[in-house]
Amino acid sequence: MSKTLTISIMNKEFQVACPEGEEEALQRAARYLSEQMQEIRQSGKVVGMDRIAIMTALNMSHELLSGQSKVQTSQDYAKLRIRALNDRLENAIADGKQLKI
Repeated sequence: MSKTLTISIMNKEFQVACPEGEEEALQRAARYLSEQMQEIRQSGKVVGMDRIAIMTALNMSHELLSGQSKVQTSQDYAKLRIRALNDRLENAIADGKQLKI
């Protein structure tokens, strides 16, 4: 069930639909978005709300993709380590069985 939530971005209020129980997460996201937009606005390099919003979206997309890439690299490394440990365990078990015979 969704409910209507009022969020504030760049001192403007917006009514948005929000799933039950996600209100605080959506408020945090709105605060983060507003902070990022304020930073770009204060830099003075980008003028106009549309451009500020686009640059903020681009920066946040870049952050997300960079983070996902780091997570993927960590997961790949963990998989390699698990395979190596599994191989060592299988070899140790095989060596143990050979000794018993």
